[in-house]
Amino acid sequence: MIAAVHHIAGPPIDWKGLSPLLALGGGAVIVLLVGLLRPAAVRERIVPLLTVVALGAAIGTEIWRFNHPGSIIHGALSIDDLGLIVDLICAVSALATVLMSWRGVAPREAGQGEFYGLLLFSVMGMAVLSSSQDIVTLFLGLELLSIPLYILCAAEHRREGSLESGLKYLVIGSVGSATLVYGLAMIYGATGQTGFAQIGSALTSGALSGGVFSDPLLLTGLALVTVGFAFKASVAPFHQWTPDVYEGAPTPITAFMATATKAAALAIFLRFFDVAASSAQNKWGPLIATIAAVTIIVGNVGALGQTSMKRMLGYSGVAQAGYMLAGVVVGTSLGVSATVLYLGAYLMLNIAAFAAIVAVERDAGDDQLSGFAGLGARNPWAAWPLTIGMLGLAGIPGTVGFIGKFQLIHALVDGDYTWLAIVLVIGSMISLGYYLRVVATMWMPAAGTAATSAAALAPIAGAAPSEEELVAGFPPAEGSGVVAPPDDTGVPHPEVVLVAGVFAAASVFFGIIPSPLFDFASHAGAALPGLF
Repeated sequence: MIAAVHHIAGPPIDWKGLSPLLALGGGAVIVLLVGLLRPAAVRERIVPLLTVVALGAAIGTEIWRFNHPGSIIHGALSIDDLGLIVDLICAVSALATVLMSWRGVAPREAGQGEFYGLLLFSVMGMAVLSSSQDIVTLFLGLELLSIPLYILCAAEHRREGSLESGLKYLVIGSVGSATLVYGLAMIYGATGQTGFAQIGSALTSGALSGGVFSDPLLLTGLALVTVGFAFKASVAPFHQWTPDVYEGAPTPITAFMATATKAAALAIFLRFFDVAASSAQNKWGPLIATIAAVTIIVGNVGALGQTSMKRMLGYSGVAQAGYMLAGVVVGTSLGVSATVLYLGAYLMLNIAAFAAIVAVERDAGDDQLSGFAGLGARNPWAAWPLTIGMLGLAGIPGTVGFIGKFQLIHALVDGDYTWLAIVLVIGSMISLGYYLRVVATMWMPAAGTAATSAAALAPIAGAAPSEEELVAGFPPAEGSGVVAPPDDTGVPHPEVVLVAGVFAAASVFFGIIPSPLFDFASHAGAALPGLF
């Protein structure tokens, strides 16, 4: 018995490599516990502050581990520069979400501790997913990412649209997860391996003998895995859930899903296909290129007729996912770097746009485009970031969006996918139809539109304040008969405007001086083995 005990030893644990996950997981548990305390000041101030501290600790450890790649948990996770950069994108997105949610309705209705704790657990799932090197870890990360988001989408449980959003995301997300796990099981059955590198070695040896790629089990598994990833990344034709869920979810959560979830999904897309299935690139490359082209056209055309800003950005996100698939298609280091660079650009532009939408939505009560008429004169603090966000997403020079699209086109042309680069340019031209419409509505509204919008937004004198005004504590509109709380800044919704301004300024800065972003993204391209 003593000899048996001496032979029992657990796997070695690299605490330094695990530090980003420990910061997020430990922070989530602390936030949940502190959220149980009774004083309102603790729940409304201390809990968001602790969430910011946890995210700051995660960001700090991710920067600390940069340029120190390592494999942990017996190769299940790879703490390399690709995973760390995507983790940074997700953590920064969550940090912006905390600021946009503060004094909001969703944390109060769902419970402060539960809301912010689930947000941290979701970021932790994204970190696991983006660093996965094994199909088992991949699925665990995907579920840890998704389950908190199902609940967060329905956080405003007194609003029908929020509950509908959570239910739709649960049903569709479950279908996507089931499809993915079936595909992973088939790949395991065909190769007998769970690690990405081992799967890649099995496929390479099979390709040399000419036998494994004629195996219908393997090909079906690759197809199902592609579909599962496509569901999570909002890739057409598996994007139908995106506009409905984006519209119904609380807007800060929509912003988080649009940026962080897409970043994690694209990271595992890159890691799986460029490591595990790299030897079959000539087979799945044209297929994913076709899917990317369809996604670009469907997303941009679908956005043209939208009057809801969140639905429009949902379709826009579909098109943007098509752009970002370029790095997966070409299967090169340049392609990976271009995709990661565009993920960073997409984060800045989308957070700037969504933060402005949060500010307008709290005043107007909804996200309809008509509520943005005359915003440039009414609230320039929100209008300018939204303008920069729209122009950047359209790829206008002088913004980081132009730099990102230029780099994607470079990667496609270099990888002999010039036709897809042409589709990308055509899609960007189509997108001007709805991005510039938003800009025109804010700064050059028609006389009738401005008058109608002003009348629609003017409250009835002496009317009771809205639920948002009572619950969230935001200053009501003039003439409502409600005394606004003092605001030392003189700026409506200062924390939301701060988020919008910072990310808009970063979008312009990196659009003019992009070299730091190029250097940063190049590390991601060098992180995956076997790329050229």
